[in-house]
Amino acid sequence: MDRIDLFRIFIRVAESRSFTHAADTLQMPRSTVSTAVQELESRLEARLLTRTTRSVSLTPDGALFHQRALHLVADTEDAENLFRQDGRNPQGHVRVNLPGRLGRLIVAPALPAFLDRYPALDVELGMTDRSINLAEDGTDCVVRVGALKDSSLIGRKIGDLTFLNVASPAYLERYGHPRSPADLSEHQAVLYASPSTGRVEDWEWLENRQCRTVTLPGRVTVNSAEGAIACCLAGLGLAQLPAYDLRTHLDSGDLVEILPDWRAPSLPMTLLYPHRKHLSRRLQVFTEWLTDLLRHACFPETDLKND
Repeated sequence: MDRIDLFRIFIRVAESRSFTHAADTLQMPRSTVSTAVQELESRLEARLLTRTTRSVSLTPDGALFHQRALHLVADTEDAENLFRQDGRNPQGHVRVNLPGRLGRLIVAPALPAFLDRYPALDVELGMTDRSINLAEDGTDCVVRVGALKDSSLIGRKIGDLTFLNVASPAYLERYGHPRSPADLSEHQAVLYASPSTGRVEDWEWLENRQCRTVTLPGRVTVNSAEGAIACCLAGLGLAQLPAYDLRTHLDSGDLVEILPDWRAPSLPMTLLYPHRKHLSRRLQVFTEWLTDLLRHACFPETDLKND
């Protein structure tokens, strides 16, 4: 097996901490992955991984080699692309994960043009509202909405999402139109539970630059924006959702904005990728394309400067 391929397999095992998971994401037999790591350790005359029945971890030598291998693989990929249309035609595989509606409504429809532009690149598009671990899932980059907690990743801010309070005309006809937060006690919401923690979010609004919250009753709880929109359209309660996600429904009159002077605080949308000194050319072109796409689609009225 090619030496760089051995490095790639070792990196995936080290970051996913599992031979089985690495094999799945690389679409290889587990035996091939195990043999590749053994061959690499034999070549280096060093033990790189500590294996137990439950987990895989890096040895001190493995941790040192892991950092060098990351740079070597990235440099190799850049070198391979030097003479492909002046490096503008990278090849390889990019794995991205992003919220479901962003993927379905914005990214997937735009992918044909991207793939036509880069015919040697393949994209694996994961769509979930649940936070994932890049290393363990073998993912190259993710889009997340909200405050960041993982400092081991590099973040590129795309913009701040505006949230609107909305309801269906059928709901408002039945329960009335709230005119201020004081009226919320007479209403119910489509409750949103975090797909990562299961925690049900309170209703939020800004008042005198302070974030206020109230717990609203609700008979339906969802764990995705897709579910929240569907239930709101069905007249099951009030909802707080990103403005970009509501344009079509607001224009058609299927949803109506309420309490426009008491919107929830905006949340940052961020593109995250591993902390590496050199990003491969394939990941560079994809993240630049994805950033521009999301900025134009989600923040059309904001002139955001490039990083």
